[in-house]
Amino acid sequence: MSLPENPIIPTDDPAPKAPLAAQRARRRRAARQQMFPADAEGQAALVSALARRAYPSLELFVFSLVCGAIVGLGFLLDSQAVLILGILVAPLMTPWVGFLLAIITGSPRFLFETVMALLISGAIVFLGGLLTGFAARLFLPITLANVFVHAHLWIPELAGLSIGAITLVASFARSEDKPILPSILIAYAFYLPINAGGFGLGSGLEGVWPQGLLVFAVHFSLASVLGILTLFALKLRPTAAGIVMSGISLLILIGALIILMGGGVPAVPQPAATATPTILIPSPIPSATPSLTFTPTRTPRPTNTPTLAPLVTSTATLATATTLTAASTQTKTVGATKTLSATTTTASAPTTTETVPPSATPTATLTPQPVFGSIKANEGGGANLRQTPNGKFITTLDNGVAVEIQPDSRAVNGIQWLHVFVVVQGQRMEGWLLASVVVYDNPAQGVTPAP
Repeated sequence: MSLPENPIIPTDDPAPKAPLAAQRARRRRAARQQMFPADAEGQAALVSALARRAYPSLELFVFSLVCGAIVGLGFLLDSQAVLILGILVAPLMTPWVGFLLAIITGSPRFLFETVMALLISGAIVFLGGLLTGFAARLFLPITLANVFVHAHLWIPELAGLSIGAITLVASFARSEDKPILPSILIAYAFYLPINAGGFGLGSGLEGVWPQGLLVFAVHFSLASVLGILTLFALKLRPTAAGIVMSGISLLILIGALIILMGGGVPAVPQPAATATPTILIPSPIPSATPSLTFTPTRTPRPTNTPTLAPLVTSTATLATATTLTAASTQTKTVGATKTLSATTTTASAPTTTETVPPSATPTATLTPQPVFGSIKANEGGGANLRQTPNGKFITTLDNGVAVEIQPDSRAVNGIQWLHVFVVVQGQRMEGWLLASVVVYDNPAQGVTPAP
């Protein structure tokens, strides 16, 4: 065996290896193509597997019952911690994803089954709120701020719902694991307004029923629109029937969003005709010292000059005709006629009109001393300010907030309400509070609210 005299030197360098980031990108694209196949058979198999996982089961109704009871108790206690506990035991919201898959595939039977499952689940949660609402009538008046909060639309809640809807659909389609955290976000946005609506119907609170169900309709429509668009983005190609059903569903859902968000549901809890609290211009606090204003009335002093006024004028005419006929012996007749006319005028005595000098009698104007108090609620850490007694909700006042109590209190259904003014964030607001949550600070002597 002989070795070559000259060493063999390679003329070309070996092919360079691809960068590590490019290799990972190719692996992700391959996995994605394998997860979402492009052929019709692969798509059908994928949709069938997702539909089996999203099919409603018995646990949906059992967990809905437990969730409705705990959430209703949280509204009764006005406790955010209990509300979160109720949402943590809520069922996995995969039947809602099945509802979206039924629209994409155009399957009427699967659509009917998922819709009925969601309706029954929502009815169970609504029943839990209704029963606790009836129970709340035994404890009124109590603070129920969380009920009003979840019966109205809030921008942060809509943002969290959008993130939860996209994440739930994407994670459910791309992984076999249960998407628990996105499901909690969806259950929070679906079940809390439903339960709040039932609680408002049972307790008779204004501004809660049917606003809670309208808020749920807005949340459901927004989440469904985003879910369908997410399935399209994941390259799940709908069937011919699915295209028609998807188009109709999107039109209905978007129309519901426009109608409800445009004029059906207020964005903040607002009372009265325009759901806007009465805001007055801040004014200085009036003096607490009653003031007497003297207004003397003076009459000009009269003069004592007599005034002669003829009262009775009598005219007496005395006519006396005397004919003196003298016969003398000398046959001499002397005739004399004498007429005496006298007119007597009787003048009235002088009449004097005299006015007694007036005394300086003061007119006292009493400015009542305002009565001040502060919020001291035994439960909930505050009290609800309403526009009218037991009327629509304005805002929640924390314990310790000072209020100015007006004298025109009112009793509604045996419960006393106080008419108050309060300064909130530099603005003077007017409303009504329960008398049981207000403690008087400086009640003036003799000045108390009217019964």
